[in-house]
Amino acid sequence: MNSPSRIDVADVLRGFSVMGIFLIHCIEHFNFYSFPEVENPWLKFFDKAIWDSVFFTFSGKGYAIFALLFGFSFFIQDNGRKLKGEDFRPRFAWRLVLLFVWGNINAMFFTGEILVLYSLVGFSLIFVARLSNKTVFIILTILMLQPVEWYKMIYALVNPDFVPGKSLTYYYFGEAYAVQQNGNFTETLKMNLWDGQMASLAYAWEYGRIFQTAALFMMGMLIGRTGLLLQNDSNLKFWKKTLLISVICFFPLNGLANMLPDFINNKAVLTPLQTVVRSLANLSFMLFMMGTLINVYYLTRFHKLLGKLAPYGMMSLTCYITQSMVGSFLFYNWGLGLHDKLSITFSFLLGIVLFLLQFSFARWWMKSHRHGPLEYLWRKATWIGAK
Repeated sequence: MNSPSRIDVADVLRGFSVMGIFLIHCIEHFNFYSFPEVENPWLKFFDKAIWDSVFFTFSGKGYAIFALLFGFSFFIQDNGRKLKGEDFRPRFAWRLVLLFVWGNINAMFFTGEILVLYSLVGFSLIFVARLSNKTVFIILTILMLQPVEWYKMIYALVNPDFVPGKSLTYYYFGEAYAVQQNGNFTETLKMNLWDGQMASLAYAWEYGRIFQTAALFMMGMLIGRTGLLLQNDSNLKFWKKTLLISVICFFPLNGLANMLPDFINNKAVLTPLQTVVRSLANLSFMLFMMGTLINVYYLTRFHKLLGKLAPYGMMSLTCYITQSMVGSFLFYNWGLGLHDKLSITFSFLLGIVLFLLQFSFARWWMKSHRHGPLEYLWRKATWIGAK
């Protein structure tokens, strides 16, 4: 059952991104990175082919689409309330607090969850929601260019003897790994809520995800303001240009990111520069995928096929959190401990099967409901006390 105010292509894009995120999590064993020894040469070939293909397609891009649509959804809600003479921002702040709770529930099972980050960075939308499009665009451009990474790089160039400290990301993921491998259910939950969360947030800080996420939120809000997801000739022309420009930008950026280690030995310079370049490369490929999907959805006979993803996208919170629960049970020691039994190929195939099960459930559920189970609870709690 669909709301008349929804834009279906946004749900299709969201469903596509959640599917991609899930497949990555499956082949990396939900941030465990523990795999069985593979002797068969054909299986080794397929393992590498699947790993490289899935990461090339979705790593840093699926999450980026998801983040952009978070900002788009904020605009839809904010604009809807503004048309009624209400200010949605205080209610959105409360909604972010609730998302923080959802994120911590998710974090109990999975060290790589992103909802806590979204709940914290989401406050940036409150501060820019009444600024002009031009001002928001300038702010998001500065954030997308990773100002902190430029500062690190310039500091390292000015101080050639500077040696950066040890990565907190690797420290906390190392702490998490031992419990993932040997811990029981209670130990895993406790570890995930502290070391796992610290690892996830440290990664977001050290690899530019915090500024990129804020920029993507604002980009999604601007896409909502300008109506770019609506079907009309000017919008389709815009997405065709975006598709072309982004794919032209992606290949040199991606190539540069891969070549930099051959020319820069100083890690204090190399690491932040790679973060900047990879961030822009991922943005380019993400926009290429969005442009492709939007044009295919609106202009081709594959409209109905892609449209089947919409219910899955409408239940993204439910699907994302249940993915973490199932993935933790499948691969961590407290559950089935399949991390050292399933190779990348079989983990990918398992991910496809689990995705199809979730996909089928979402389509069945949304035939008779306006919201997914967790989406319904989040919405009810958001408007608690409202008249």
